[in-house]
Amino acid sequence: MKDIRDDIFKNIKDKMIDAVIVADGKGVIAGTDKAGCEAGHLGLTVKKLLAEGSFVKPGDIIGHFEGRIKEIIMGEDYLIGCIGKPSGIATAAHQFARAAGVRPKIVSGGWKKMPFEIKESIRNAVLAGGAFIRISDEPFIYLDKNYIAAFGGIGKCLGAVTHLKNHLKAVQLKGKYNNIGDEALEAVTLGADILFIDTGNMDDLNKVCARIKKAGRRNKIEIAFGGNIRLEEIEKLKSIDVDILDVGRAIIDAPLLDLKYGVNGSN
Repeated sequence: MKDIRDDIFKNIKDKMIDAVIVADGKGVIAGTDKAGCEAGHLGLTVKKLLAEGSFVKPGDIIGHFEGRIKEIIMGEDYLIGCIGKPSGIATAAHQFARAAGVRPKIVSGGWKKMPFEIKESIRNAVLAGGAFIRISDEPFIYLDKNYIAAFGGIGKCLGAVTHLKNHLKAVQLKGKYNNIGDEALEAVTLGADILFIDTGNMDDLNKVCARIKKAGRRNKIEIAFGGNIRLEEIEKLKSIDVDILDVGRAIIDAPLLDLKYGVNGSN
């Protein structure tokens, strides 16, 4: 299919110009590594490009590119999209990580539900913002509700993986098979290392924490909590004995960081 820009620029096709990507909002930058690669594919020279994780305010130049006129114009379609949405995610991740402080650890595992083509971009954005993409840095097995349902209960599910000694066992709890406090105690007794209360209900989290502490098992396990956590809830959650918060939608669905792409003119 013919590119109409070839007709538009046919008399000045070799004209060299440059363009900049400018922040129109305050946030954390992500996606610049990919933007740099795309610029190379377009045949553009990268004169400036901020590193992943850089902080910007309105008016800051994120990227500066030079090239022939058609390729520079095409850059608006290819380059700004590499940065806008990932930077929105990185900014939200940073806000949650800053609010949480040293503890609890902020994780965003929602990237697993995204289309394969953008998973890497989302993972990198979460990391650029200072959050984590996995509930543990150690090798672990995540026994979610579907694994547990397939085996017919928490005990049978954990029993199937007891031979995997070099992996931590993380168990998703929803209070489906028993009182959620009883489920937590059963899981810990049968070898769970991480309890993930995935109900979004703080009362459930408090019940699990109290039950595990009363049983004298708190120092042997980590407790994670998730379910539509909002930024304004972080302070309250910090007062509860929880190690990990899994923040999904509030980070992954964060609005993009507003950017502008402007052509500066001829060289």
